[in-house]
Amino acid sequence: MCGIVAYIGYREACPIIIKGLKRLEYRGYDSAGVALLNGSLNVYKKKGKVTELEDFIKDKNVHSTIGIGHTRWATHGEPNDVNAHPHYSSSKGLAIIHNGIIENYASLKTDLQMRGHKFLSETDSEVFIHFIEDIQKHNQCSLEEAVRLALTKVVGAYAIVIISKENPGQLIAARKGSPLVIGIGKGEYYVASDATPIIEYTDEVVYLNDHEIAVISRSNLAIKNIEDVPMTPYIQKLDMELDSIEKSGYDHFMLKEIMEQPKSITDCMRGRVISQKAHLNLGGIQQYANKLVNAERIIIVACGTSWHAGLVAEYLFEDLARIPVEVEYASEFRYRNPVIKEGDVVIAISQSGETADTLAAIELAKSKGAIIFGVCNVVGSSIARASHEGAYLHAGPEIGVASTKAFTAQVTVLAIMATIVGHRKGNITESKYRELLVDLENIPGKVEKALQLNDKIKEIGNIFKDARNFLYLGRGYNFPVALEGALKLKEISYIHAEGYPAAEMKHGPIALIDEQMPVVFIATKDNSYEKIISNIQEVRARKGRVIAVVTEGEELITKMAEFVIEVPSTNEVLMPLISVIPLQLLSYHIAVMRGCNVDQPRNLAKSVTVE
Repeated sequence: MCGIVAYIGYREACPIIIKGLKRLEYRGYDSAGVALLNGSLNVYKKKGKVTELEDFIKDKNVHSTIGIGHTRWATHGEPNDVNAHPHYSSSKGLAIIHNGIIENYASLKTDLQMRGHKFLSETDSEVFIHFIEDIQKHNQCSLEEAVRLALTKVVGAYAIVIISKENPGQLIAARKGSPLVIGIGKGEYYVASDATPIIEYTDEVVYLNDHEIAVISRSNLAIKNIEDVPMTPYIQKLDMELDSIEKSGYDHFMLKEIMEQPKSITDCMRGRVISQKAHLNLGGIQQYANKLVNAERIIIVACGTSWHAGLVAEYLFEDLARIPVEVEYASEFRYRNPVIKEGDVVIAISQSGETADTLAAIELAKSKGAIIFGVCNVVGSSIARASHEGAYLHAGPEIGVASTKAFTAQVTVLAIMATIVGHRKGNITESKYRELLVDLENIPGKVEKALQLNDKIKEIGNIFKDARNFLYLGRGYNFPVALEGALKLKEISYIHAEGYPAAEMKHGPIALIDEQMPVVFIATKDNSYEKIISNIQEVRARKGRVIAVVTEGEELITKMAEFVIEVPSTNEVLMPLISVIPLQLLSYHIAVMRGCNVDQPRNLAKSVTVE
């Protein structure tokens, strides 16, 4: 989950690295550091944000055309100056930046200590670079060969870049389980955890595969696998604009991304949904489409917000396609002994396409003969490459750690997928099919209308900004939305919040309700409308403070609730795309009013690439 940036070429490396680290800070912001070669190998690092590192190096000699940089999300060792990356080797002739976890670092460290190595930090990464240097000295081999041999011995996940005082015109990079992309310029190369630090300089990239090692000079890129077999780099064009990773006048990336949802949903449907021609298509699910249509069951694996999108998909596939669905936390799925039969269909959902637990769940399912459909946002990501088929979201980069536009894009893609399957199976009549297509095309406009409630939602947020607890309740398609609303509030405002099916309130959570408890009901008109009215009355009877998200024109709940947010009406199966919008805005405004860093909430990182 850390951010990696490296450069070799003819430009000053430090400004490129610092700017790149700022763009990657959503991946980790506990500490940051750089290593630069200018006769000597100098490492500068500092606890805190990249700006603190920038201040620290103002009076340092940072002139160099080769360097590596890192912004950290702490795993081994607390956030401090010493544990920050880069880390020196024993001789200080090498330095490393590392994203991932080396699981057998403790035994390696013990062996190295017995051979006289002394360690300054608590990190597995420092052990890694000491181990590489020890191999190089013991075997009297090149640094490239020492890295290759070390990678055959370490257990775990890694993306690394190594810089060497003895090889001043070379960087060595490698990956397994953590993403790494190499940008190709003219007489220069860039290395990063993802493409955001690179797009300003080049649109040609190589995504390093697992078990591959790259040796990078100013004029050449050579890639081998861990067996020392040369590989041919596959160069891809980046489909990303620089404006998409800037704030564009918004105070926070999160607000920008919330407000972008009419466009991101439109982009997600572009070319896929054309109601006038009764056209609905996902180009990425052609070869294995019959497997999906004829599936006896579907297993969905995901984490966090993507898991909530998977819950919506469970309702969609069972409702529209009549296929049983199981939604699994990828982190649990991979560690038990799940029943997977050959030919089972697994849908893996991940914004980044790099979520470690979801990747591991995919590999487990594939080993059992399952067909994998990936749903992710990042082109060329690990999940996209590990899947048999799938669909990209085309939502554009999501920089805010709390996912917003990726959730609605995921639900959009999954709704398209479920509708296609339901139509092909004959479970959706032609008239209902056409109605769904029209409803899908109308969603961006209705989201735009929901976003116009921003000022009203901000006023509600101001009333409840000091609350200690929140309860979110919904039924049917709005139950996953309740979970997502609670998660958003928790992760960016640090207010304890829980989401429940509204009917489950009576089975425990109702004990929490008093005059201090705000209860958010997602109560748009659907099949369970009358039932949720009863739930609202139960909360009112106990003096709970009711905030209700309702369908425009609703009268009964409007008279019952203390605060009402009216959203446009749509087909029940698509309502999560609209009803989630007020919850995103509510969490945003409450967090801002509480002085929280909404783009970089404490203890969190955007892409969870470690276990």
